Amino acid sequence: MKEIVVTIDNRVGALAQVCEKLGGAGINIESISAYGDGEKGIIRFVTGDEISAMSALSGTNFKTITSDVIVVKVNDQPGELGKITRRLAQHQVNIESIYLLTKSKGLVEFAIKCDAPEKARLAMKK
Repeated sequence: MKEIVVTIDNRVGALAQVCEKLGGAGINIESISAYGDGEKGIIRFVTGDEISAMSALSGTNFKTITSDVIVVKVNDQPGELGKITRRLAQHQVNIESIYLLTKSKGLVEFAIKCDAPEKARLAMKK
């Protein structure tokens, strides 16, 4: 799974423009985070079809990049996210972003973007 980061001008309607572009191409956003940082807007999202998403955003004035994320599923109870993040820290993995993907039937699924995805995958298997 990939994270797509879109950098745009921080202005009214910018997020709508990106979301409409994706929706018009039939792209379903699985998780999203958006925030303003001065004059720039940063939109981070994950989708099951990053190739089509990147294609839909090509030819626009949006700056886009993709990065790998790992997906971790844990029990939906207090302390589980702390365990995940501590384990990654113990393995010297820096978390750059995290998304809640799904929550159902007592389980929570997170997508985590980090500086060392393979190292993170190994850490989570232990």
